[in-house]
Amino acid sequence: MPGNLGFRELGEVPYEPTWHAMQRFTEARERDTPDEVWLVQHPPIFTQGLAGKAEHLLLPGNIPVVQVDRGGQVTYHGPGQLVVYLMLDVRRLGFGARELVSRIERTLIALLASYDVTAMAQKDAPGVYVDGAKIASLGLRIRNGYSFHGLALNVDMNLEPFRRINPCGYAGLAMTQLCDHAGPIEFAEVSARLRVQLVKHLDYAEQTTLAGGID
Repeated sequence: MPGNLGFRELGEVPYEPTWHAMQRFTEARERDTPDEVWLVQHPPIFTQGLAGKAEHLLLPGNIPVVQVDRGGQVTYHGPGQLVVYLMLDVRRLGFGARELVSRIERTLIALLASYDVTAMAQKDAPGVYVDGAKIASLGLRIRNGYSFHGLALNVDMNLEPFRRINPCGYAGLAMTQLCDHAGPIEFAEVSARLRVQLVKHLDYAEQTTLAGGID
């Protein structure tokens, strides 16, 4: 079993500098580099994955669009959404990309169950859904056995920008958020509960909080 999983609570940070910091962390890490998870919120932005097609950007308006190096199609990030970046040594963990995605999905399903919200995954569309509406998106990149990028959980946010795109490449896909099913909730509490579930479902021994920001 791996040891500790380190978490950085970074608050609301711009998307592009955070993305480039993930790239640098992944490129510089060595076999004994501890795994890290970064928990953030972003100002409004659309990100277009490696498989992204222009036709899925309908009316982005004044929200920036950034082409990035994760898997998947277009999605939206904004305040009130918990974005979780997973810098993991997948080979050291002992499972492959599909297994990592499945474990993340189970993590989210367990988190939502702790709020008495029943969620499920779908084989043909990675992510987590409640009553057919998507509540969490996944988009990962694995390079040289190391993962980066991660997941986005809609907690308590403005969902309107999702109507400006075909979320994850699916026209008309309904989006939902945790507060619409669980009532008023504390964002920090959701983050804390997710940390516990990630440690459990990724088979770490325990969690630690890492001080400082990112380069």
